[in-house]
Amino acid sequence: MLLIKIGGGKDLNLVGIIKDLATLNEKFIIVHGANALRDDLAKKLGIEKKVVTSLSGYDSVFSDENTIDLAMMAYAGLRNKRIVELFQQNGINAVGLSGVDGKVIQGKRNSGIKVREGGKTLLLRDFSGKPKAINKQLLDLLLDNGYTPVLSVPLIDENNFAINSENDDIIALLQNEFKAEKIISLIEAPGFLLDKNDSSSLVPNISKTELDAMEQKVDGRMKRKILALRKLFESGETTVILSDGRTENPIKDALEGKGTTIS
Repeated sequence: MLLIKIGGGKDLNLVGIIKDLATLNEKFIIVHGANALRDDLAKKLGIEKKVVTSLSGYDSVFSDENTIDLAMMAYAGLRNKRIVELFQQNGINAVGLSGVDGKVIQGKRNSGIKVREGGKTLLLRDFSGKPKAINKQLLDLLLDNGYTPVLSVPLIDENNFAINSENDDIIALLQNEFKAEKIISLIEAPGFLLDKNDSSSLVPNISKTELDAMEQKVDGRMKRKILALRKLFESGETTVILSDGRTENPIKDALEGKGTTIS
């Protein structure tokens, strides 16, 4: 079993990713992003994206009703169905689902995000939350009958409202249930870079014990990503590969050890 996380950048080679996956002889689950597509849609629709930083230093997109609408259009709609289309063109019978469909990914809505604005501490409440459970029965049904699940936000919360969440947290929840031998995360970078503007600063190997120290060296969204990486190892041993999703053969490259391997 493999877990594949496809980032949401505009330059990822989706055709190459899907062609590589079609050559594998094992089951896998896809979780994908669509942040670049979401931002393009937001601009066309005149919707402003708001990023907030919590008191603990983690960045996140403030998810109001417009943001959820954008997620349904960009993630669960256009990007999800284009990926499913590519799978079908390459002989893989994929099924695209958001977390809302069949309650395949259930979450708990956040009580609020504490932020500092104008010298005051504010509690912002929105439609975002943490994934808490998956409908493993549904996913097993698909996998056991030859279907490949392609998953995206939004999730469904405890009151049956659509909520936004982080794909890294969804991957961690799936790993807790499926115990994948390898987790491949395809990004718009050669791997983990000490300097995001210098590709030669690639770190080829990281032990899970080094992640704590690395989390203290970064900020913003990367800080959140490293926290999520640490969670992947809480449910047992695995190998996580951060690799470049822009190359000609992204999956092949990742499996050959190109990028950053965390174990």
